[in-house]
Amino acid sequence: MNEHKRLAEHFQSYRREDIATSPLMLYFEVTQACDLVCKHCRASAQPESHPLELDTDNAIALLEQATAFPRKPNVVFTGGDPLKRRDIWRLLETAIQLGLNVALTPSATPLATEQALRRARDIGVTALGVSLDGADAATHDAFRGWDGSFERTRDILADARELGFYIQVNTTVTRRNVLQIDAMAEMLAGYGIAMWSVFFLVPVGRGQTEERISDSEYEKVFAILWKQSLRQPFAIKTTEAPHYRRFVLRHIADKPGSADQRKIRSMIGVGDGKGIMFVSHIGDIYPAGFLPVYCGTFPRVSIVDVYQHHPVFLALRQPDRLRGKCGTCAYRYVCGGSRSRAYAVTGDYLESEPDCAYVSEPGAELVLPDSLRV
Repeated sequence: MNEHKRLAEHFQSYRREDIATSPLMLYFEVTQACDLVCKHCRASAQPESHPLELDTDNAIALLEQATAFPRKPNVVFTGGDPLKRRDIWRLLETAIQLGLNVALTPSATPLATEQALRRARDIGVTALGVSLDGADAATHDAFRGWDGSFERTRDILADARELGFYIQVNTTVTRRNVLQIDAMAEMLAGYGIAMWSVFFLVPVGRGQTEERISDSEYEKVFAILWKQSLRQPFAIKTTEAPHYRRFVLRHIADKPGSADQRKIRSMIGVGDGKGIMFVSHIGDIYPAGFLPVYCGTFPRVSIVDVYQHHPVFLALRQPDRLRGKCGTCAYRYVCGGSRSRAYAVTGDYLESEPDCAYVSEPGAELVLPDSLRV
């Protein structure tokens, strides 16, 4: 639990001024290979690695370059399935030796054994990301394209808890599971997780065939998440639904003591290209994994230079450049809408969030407590 406290303090130390120079989260898609066929997979993962996948030397060079940011980012080894990469243990060891905070997101396959998780912990990996997309096997397994994935996921969660990992559970909300949010929250309470990241579908990759929920349903899900955040031992955040921040701020405006400020603070300010950076398995650099706007290829360009100076990243960090209702919304500095979903639906990453029902009143100003500022 001391490691949990250290990680929490590291996240809490990230300030608004850090956003311009250093990402909070660097997602490194170490491979596209994965044995699952998930219905909403951003990467459209394949059984085998891409022939142009970054080799060991270039992957290590990427990790070394990550330490050149003024503030070292948290590095998430993602995929595909990171455990399908042959040199994954060497890469993890190198990242730890470089002083990086490292998280691993294994797929729920037979590769994610207790022995593999123990090896990751012994190397120095402190955080584990595990996906759970349903409150029952039928729902989750249909998402993942493999009968038995639900039980395998529960085994991984149990092993991760026993091994002392900081556990983040990732859930993608679609039409398939929107009625199971409460049930999943109650189930997760028994696994000792630290964070529940509730992701709202962006229609990219195989996710283009899945059905998004409506903007009014977002508000209903937000209400459930808010209620659960007040009673569960784990923190709750949304991914690609920054308008949850607006929902929360409106609910605590008149009740400053109604929630644990530490749980809320982590939701403020960070978004695609704004504290977030993604490098693909072949070195392509994007503002986020769900925002495939090409910004260069490593090692031909520096990830530090791209994050700090590329026009796309700079635009994403300027809320006043947003278009439509997002550009005039009083919450644009703390929300700004999902830039990934705007791009996927409209082709313009600065357009309005397609799945937000809120329209700000003309001239409305946001009063944001200092305790909630990044």
